[in-house]
Amino acid sequence: MHTIPALPVLVPLGLVLMGASWLALRKQGPWRVGAAWLAVWYAVAVLGATMLPLDLDWGPYAGDPQLFRIILVPILEMRPDDFLLNTIMTLPLALVLRLAFGIKDRGRVVLIGFLASLTIETTQALLVLVLHGNRWADVNDLCSNTLGALLGWYALQHLMRYAAARRLVERASPRPEPVVDPAHR
Repeated sequence: MHTIPALPVLVPLGLVLMGASWLALRKQGPWRVGAAWLAVWYAVAVLGATMLPLDLDWGPYAGDPQLFRIILVPILEMRPDDFLLNTIMTLPLALVLRLAFGIKDRGRVVLIGFLASLTIETTQALLVLVLHGNRWADVNDLCSNTLGALLGWYALQHLMRYAAARRLVERASPRPEPVVDPAHR
């Protein structure tokens, strides 16, 4: 059995991504860098919550994959605590997408939440099947993560009704590039 620990992977990863985002965004000001750092640590936290620590095993003595760790039927085997935690985990996604990438559209936020969750669950299933990983691939997580992204979008819309919150979000969000008509250059 081989274990990939959480902190020795996540902390250096977060620090490297902070440095890279600082190099890329430092000329855009501290608000943009701060928004990128928020996105970095959110992504690192999600990676830690969904993938690490990770126990792996392979070779002739690894045994059969633990197929019970792959749940494909929704609701029947749902663990309510996990459903709630997964929903909470993706609540900040709408804010992170808005601050880091300027994504405001509900459909795009929900689609990104769904696709990110699908990527996580597919990776977890492949780890169970190929490397005898100790994570769970659960269709209920896909549902709860997508719900969390949607609820987070609604919460952000509510928050944006307040001028102070709106100013903070707009200050840290990327500015859209002006469209220049080539005929007017």
